[in-house]
Amino acid sequence: MIGGILIIIFVLFSSWNIFTGKSKVPSIFKIKEKKTETSLPVKKNQSPEQKAEEITQQEFQRQLQKMLPTETVPKLLNLISWSILAGILIIGGGQISGLGIKLIKKE
Repeated sequence: MIGGILIIIFVLFSSWNIFTGKSKVPSIFKIKEKKTETSLPVKKNQSPEQKAEEITQQEFQRQLQKMLPTETVPKLLNLISWSILAGILIIGGGQISGLGIKLIKKE
């Protein structure tokens, strides 16, 4: 019974610290940073349509980077995975506490 309650208290305390910013989320998902070139590659014999397409693609990538930075996705996935783990531990702690209460009542 006490073990289950301690598990629940520990998980809730850890979750509180994570969501208030006092501690970091355990890193499960990581993305390697890529260096991107901001200048256009110079290619010979390129048609104006190909040049326009390359410029459009690079501008699209820059705008997408501004809207959704690369570090946002791993942070979100780490928060989701921590929330799932915390939920499992809280349910498990509740089960352990329930078993302890049943054993106390039988005696």
